[in-house]
Amino acid sequence: MNAKEIRVIYGNQPKKMIKTLLRDLNIEKTLDKDARIGIKPNLVLARNSDSGATTSPQMVSAVVEYLQSAGFRNICILEGSWVGDRTSEAFKVCGYEDISRQYNVPLYDLQKDGYKSYDVNGVKINVCDKVMDMDFLINMPVLKGHCQTRITCALKNLKGCIPNTEKRKFHTMGLHKPIAYLNRIIKNGLIIVDGLMGDPDFEEGGNPVQMNRILAGTDPVLIDAYVAALMGYDNDDIPYIGIADSIGVGSGDLNSAVIIELNKDYPGTKIKLSRKTERLSTYVEEREACSACYGGLIHALNRLDEKGALNKLKGKIHIGQGYKGVGTGGIGIGSCTRGCESSLAGCPPKAKDILDFIENEML
Repeated sequence: MNAKEIRVIYGNQPKKMIKTLLRDLNIEKTLDKDARIGIKPNLVLARNSDSGATTSPQMVSAVVEYLQSAGFRNICILEGSWVGDRTSEAFKVCGYEDISRQYNVPLYDLQKDGYKSYDVNGVKINVCDKVMDMDFLINMPVLKGHCQTRITCALKNLKGCIPNTEKRKFHTMGLHKPIAYLNRIIKNGLIIVDGLMGDPDFEEGGNPVQMNRILAGTDPVLIDAYVAALMGYDNDDIPYIGIADSIGVGSGDLNSAVIIELNKDYPGTKIKLSRKTERLSTYVEEREACSACYGGLIHALNRLDEKGALNKLKGKIHIGQGYKGVGTGGIGIGSCTRGCESSLAGCPPKAKDILDFIENEML
């Protein structure tokens, strides 16, 4: 497959769509039958794919079926959920334990894996061992929004391949640079994007939008540039796209992309966004916040907005590791903000607890 090519198929029958895509790609012709193949979905938390948060198990099972029918037997599924959630629970809730049993494919919880440090241009990143053992990695992200980086797709999905301590460190580094550099270390063999039912606002789902499409390509930078455009953003709006391009991960030049549509789309190709997250984030003073904590706060603010009480907030809400040991006025969310005048403990606290805490502070 040419790196400049992105294949798109539309519809609502994921197993049939995946097999059509893979037949068109014909990847079995370029892979050794003994190759160690790892499938990396997005199971950020234990929530089913209909929520818009996680990769469709039907898509993953179709990939496994196709590969096994082509004679590949050394296949596994790898994931490390975000800090605050257990991968083992996500495997169960999201239907991946069923896939493992049905196809005799092992599941690897990367939260429990060992890791080694890798250096890219002076940037040191710890990466889980099992990922680096793979001969061919199939990256299967969800096309969705993110409360801090606007989108999350191919490049950011590899964040599940690092230990929890490194995930926290990524936020202290500002997310964009380490995400780009991580993709210099981990090589994508193939990217298959779940664009069936993503949440355009939140990484952890809850506001799914029917998008009825699956994308495939080999260049994660080009894939993310295409997804950004679908969601109404320019490359400059997603800094890690430009950084990844500049360090040779791939090309974000959509003008040179070859978009191959295997069937016809329904009327309208762009994804309509509410841009709710951007509006809600104006009520937040964030310093190096982890995604789980920040996402919980955004969900709580969304509930407050639905109740018509958001305009009663006095001052911004503080959140993030940058507040550790810092004394400041106002209210803070998460254990890192103990120095605030009033703060809610938790790492990360639940959205319901955050909502209750904020409402109590507003009394």
